[in-house]
Amino acid sequence: MQLKTNGMIFLLAFVLAFAGGYFFFNSGKTEVMQAVTNEQSTKKEVVEEEESQSEEQASAEFEIFNTNSCLSCHAVSSLGLEGGITGPDLSNSYTDIEGKHGVDLDSFLKEPTSAVMTGVIEGNPLSDEDRAEIVDLLKKASEE
Repeated sequence: MQLKTNGMIFLLAFVLAFAGGYFFFNSGKTEVMQAVTNEQSTKKEVVEEEESQSEEQASAEFEIFNTNSCLSCHAVSSLGLEGGITGPDLSNSYTDIEGKHGVDLDSFLKEPTSAVMTGVIEGNPLSDEDRAEIVDLLKKASEE
C-alpha cells in the first residue's frame, strides 16, 4: 500500500515538475516567436507582391499571344504560358521551324506552309509589328 502511495506521489510530482518547467522555459519564447512570425509574414507579403508584379509584367509582355489567339491552340511552356493542346508547344519553334517547314519563323508567319496554319493566318493575318513581336518572344522562348 505504501509503495502504491509513493508511486502516485512520484507521478504527481513528475507531472507538476514537467508542466512547471515547460511554462518556465517557454514564457519568454512566445514574444520571440511572435517577432519571428511577424518578420516571416512581412517577408512573405513582400515576396507575394513582387511575384504579383512580375506576373502582371509577364502577362502584359505576352499579351500578343492572346490578342492573336495563339494560345487557343498552342502553349509556350518555356515562358510559362499555358494554352491549347491542339497545336504543338511553341517553345522551340524559333529554332525548329526551318527544319520542319524550310523557312524561317518570320516567313512562316507571313505565308505558312502547313494547311492548318494557312487557314488560321489567312483568316486573321498578323500585322508586321505583331509578327516581329511574336518572333522576338519565340526567340526568347527558345533561349530559355
